[in-house]
Amino acid sequence: MDANIKYIAHLVNHLLAQESPVEMEKALRDLLTSSELVDVANRLQIFEMLEQGVPQRKIADKLGVGIATVTRGSNALKKRAGY
Repeated sequence: MDANIKYIAHLVNHLLAQESPVEMEKALRDLLTSSELVDVANRLQIFEMLEQGVPQRKIADKLGVGIATVTRGSNALKKRAGY
């Protein structure tokens, strides 16, 4: 097994072991910088807004991110859906 896959699996299991939203937030804050945490939270917002049909440019403006970041999220959703 590739070491990166092993480490990602370990990370997923660590996060799943958290027993409450408070513990999950603490685990994420321990693992990520403030900037990384904001980036991850924004990515989730991008996915949700794209799924709601919000135009990419509007998402970029609302979240204060670049259009390339939103397009990357759109491409990830398409890939996940098998397009």
